[in-house]
Amino acid sequence: MTRHELVAAGAHLAALGLSPGSSGNISVREGDRMLLTPTGADLADLDPDALSELSLDGEHLAGPRPSKEFPLHGAFYRRDPGTTAVVHLHSRNAAGAACLAPWSDRSAIPPLTPYFVMRVGQSPLIPYAAPGDPAQATALEALDFDFRAALLQNHGPITSGTTLAAAVDAAVEIEEVSALLLRLGSHTPRLLEPHHIHELTEKYGTPWDA
Repeated sequence: MTRHELVAAGAHLAALGLSPGSSGNISVREGDRMLLTPTGADLADLDPDALSELSLDGEHLAGPRPSKEFPLHGAFYRRDPGTTAVVHLHSRNAAGAACLAPWSDRSAIPPLTPYFVMRVGQSPLIPYAAPGDPAQATALEALDFDFRAALLQNHGPITSGTTLAAAVDAAVEIEEVSALLLRLGSHTPRLLEPHHIHELTEKYGTPWDA
C-alpha cells in the first residue's frame, strides 16, 4: 500500500500544479530504508513498481537510480525517527520565497497565517548549494533546533511529516503562505501574536521558537 500511496501523492501534487515538468521528489520511510522517486520522474506518472530503494544513509539498494536529492531526504529521517515521509518541490511561490532574505534565523517565512503555523511551523532557509550537493543535507541535518520543513535557497521547499498526508499538506500550505508573502510585497504585514502562535503550536504540535 505504501508504494501506491506515494504514487497517489505525486499525482495529487502534480494535479495542483506544484510539480512542473519532472521536478520534485517524494519519499516514504519503511523501517531502516526509504522508497524514493527515481531521477527524472514525473510525479504525475509514477510507477509503484519502479521506485528507488535506499538505506537511510543513501546506499542504493534496489530499483532505478534515485533522485539526486536523496541526501536531503535521508537528513530528515536521521534528524527525527518519527518522520515517515519527505516531499521536495519546485513550486513557484515557495521557490520565489526561497529567493528572498529570510524573516529570521529559524524561519524564512513569518507567522502570517494560523494554517502555516499549524501545518508547517518554523521553516529555516538552508544556504544555497547545487542540487544534489550532500553538503546541503549535512547543513540541514546539523541545525540544532526543531523544524519539519525548510526552504532551500534559490531552489524550493522541502517538507516532512509523521505521515505522508502531513508532509503533502505542509508542502501545499508552504506554497500558499509563500504566495501570500510575495503578494504582500513591500507592505508591512500584521503577524500573528506570540500568544496566538503558542496556542496553535500547543494544540497541533508544530515547532515554533522563531
